[in-house]
Amino acid sequence: MDEIEPPVNTTATDYAGLTPDVLLDAVESCGYLSDGRLLALNSYENRVYQVGIEDGTPLVAKFYRPSRWSNDAILEEHAFACELAEQEIPVVAPLSIRQSTLHEWAGYRFALYPRQGGHWPELNSQNEREWMGRFIARMHALGATRPFKHRPVLDIDSFGTQPSRYLLENGFIPAYIETAYATLVADLLDRITGLFFTAGNCAHIRLHGDCHPGNILWTDDGPHFVDLDDCRTGPAIQDLWMLLSGDRHEMQSQLIDIMEGYLQFHEFDNRELLLIEPLRTLRIIHYAAWLARRWEDPAFPFAFPWFNTDRYWEEHILALREQAAQLDEQPLVI
Repeated sequence: MDEIEPPVNTTATDYAGLTPDVLLDAVESCGYLSDGRLLALNSYENRVYQVGIEDGTPLVAKFYRPSRWSNDAILEEHAFACELAEQEIPVVAPLSIRQSTLHEWAGYRFALYPRQGGHWPELNSQNEREWMGRFIARMHALGATRPFKHRPVLDIDSFGTQPSRYLLENGFIPAYIETAYATLVADLLDRITGLFFTAGNCAHIRLHGDCHPGNILWTDDGPHFVDLDDCRTGPAIQDLWMLLSGDRHEMQSQLIDIMEGYLQFHEFDNRELLLIEPLRTLRIIHYAAWLARRWEDPAFPFAFPWFNTDRYWEEHILALREQAAQLDEQPLVI
């Protein structure tokens, strides 16, 4: 096929310039001939599309949000995925094309992946939960062999202090509840710091980082991850607690099933159970700030119309107050 020249603009700072033509040209710059079919997949942080290929299986093209990650951080994500895939741990790894998994077109960095189907897991049976435990334990066993150098660390500052400060300093919290929010968050972060201290020096390993059921696909062969965009360093429990739902009794039962599978492939430090509710609280704070930081992206007001309303912030504070009560509860046990 003829060589395609990229558009002149190579300073993309948002997705405004990622038109269908630019997208298809990017894929074809890697040596594939597209049939012109595009299907936008469910992703907000990045832009992800299924792209039809002439006389071939469709590919998935992932265009990274400009300025979010360094090239080194993206390549480290890719290397981790490839390392997992080489060990037959079910993660869809990016394709290596011309000896690289990361490519650039018109200022947008992107990667191509083989298409992998599946459905979200319900995890409503003991067998499925044990299967998930084995899967994550295998990933953690490899993740513990060496550290990330360029990926972030999950800590109180980046998931709690900085996000809450962003919301306060940029006028997202309504004035009539600003003091209540600031006081509540300060108290929560102080208590979370104390619980992290009580848990002690828990090992930090390479993690998926955002391991909730919506980021897992299930086939007849079991669960798999389609990408590791939020992979980072942190305690193993970060990849386990988001699989728990319901009341305390239900979560306790689910945890036992998951750990039944997990402990077959990797050890677990029981002190990390102290971190489940602190990590849940940090995620609530971080998620609100993530939406706020992306609010100028036109896709976000369209997808999250309930965000940044008085009702949303009132319910957000209520959720944080409920978490304050949860921090006083005894942790789950294995």
